[in-house]
Amino acid sequence: MNSLFEPNTPQAPLAERLRPKALDEVVGQSHLLGVGKPLRLAFQSGKLPSMILWGPPGVGKTTLARLIANTADAEFIPISAVLSGIKDIREAVERAEHTLQQHGRKTILFVDEVHRFNKGQQDAFLPFVESGLITFIGATTENPSFEVNSALLSRAQVFVLNSLSEAELSLLLDRAQQLVAAELTITPEVREQVLAYADGDARRLLNFAEGLFNAAQGAGISEIDEAFLQTTMASKLRRFDKGGEAFYDQISALHKSVRGSNPDAALYWFLRMIDGGADPLYLGRRIVRMAVEDIGIADPRAQTMALEACQIYERLGSPEGELALSNAVIYLAVAAKSNAAYMAYNQAKAFVAQDKSRTVPLHLRNAPTKLMKALDYGKEYRYAHNEPDAYAAGENYFPDDLPPQQFYSPTPRGLEGKIAEKLAHLRELDKREINKKAKK
Repeated sequence: MNSLFEPNTPQAPLAERLRPKALDEVVGQSHLLGVGKPLRLAFQSGKLPSMILWGPPGVGKTTLARLIANTADAEFIPISAVLSGIKDIREAVERAEHTLQQHGRKTILFVDEVHRFNKGQQDAFLPFVESGLITFIGATTENPSFEVNSALLSRAQVFVLNSLSEAELSLLLDRAQQLVAAELTITPEVREQVLAYADGDARRLLNFAEGLFNAAQGAGISEIDEAFLQTTMASKLRRFDKGGEAFYDQISALHKSVRGSNPDAALYWFLRMIDGGADPLYLGRRIVRMAVEDIGIADPRAQTMALEACQIYERLGSPEGELALSNAVIYLAVAAKSNAAYMAYNQAKAFVAQDKSRTVPLHLRNAPTKLMKALDYGKEYRYAHNEPDAYAAGENYFPDDLPPQQFYSPTPRGLEGKIAEKLAHLRELDKREINKKAKK
């Protein structure tokens, strides 16, 4: 058995010592591992496909990958997309080929944070997945539809893992206490706060519990009450106060403070979440969403600044990267606000979804061949650059059997104010051209 599996020495971290060694020890994911559920059936059949395990941190992605390797009696090669590159992929493949030739064993290649690999790196797995040399297991916290390329995604089954429920976390806390702190008691109030802090993340729960148990044993106390918790671990509990304030409530407060043009409140909520341990890049993605949804074309620089802040964080890390994100938060809060583009997108999307399929008018079709020109493709198309003011007044760009639609209504704020003036002018030119043709 691979020596990487299940270190169980007293020196190992509590989360590692409690890592399940059999499928029935896994806490959570009953929708995948319960009787008759897909992943359990795959385990039982021994025919394990390549797969993507998608879920938030601390829900068992690595544990399941290791259990799969144990069950299949396969070589287990873990690599991290954060630390690895093409060279590491090649070395893993060479190791898999050697294991197959020398020992007749297959290899499970586990790629943690697979979404961090670029398209070329992800493509490097394809021939070896197709040949059956490796069973590929990727773990990701990001939606694989967006972050894993389609070729790799089509060769792997996607299993969605859920955050652990409070009851599941409570069971893990009991196991941890029985293993390393059976002599201690925990008051219900403390237990509630510890489970709230974990926020569905088993690793966070066990790491926090380990620190709490060590502190209690070092202090020589027999009961962990709220006073002791606040004295020893209060700084780590800031994400959840006594009122049970949830992580996503703070995200909502940050978003609404930006939308409400209050830079001070926006900065407060941003730093509350950073202080509470939120992933800065998760906040970065939400900041980009705010720029797209609540500012849009009123100030297009907002999207650029939000994206650049994420890139700066990726380059510099903490704390410099967090400063860049905070700059973006402040800029977004003071920028002109408009959801006109966001509303236009939603309206156009809904219209297209319910409308029938309509053909492209002949004058808008491209005509790269003689046959297409003979069929009147592109005939009577008016090249806007050759028209007065570079605008073909009265031209129709919708299908012939569809009346012109208006989805986008710019606000008078920021750049959209000028856009609104321009569109009003162009529509007036359209009216004049249409009236001129009608008189003829």
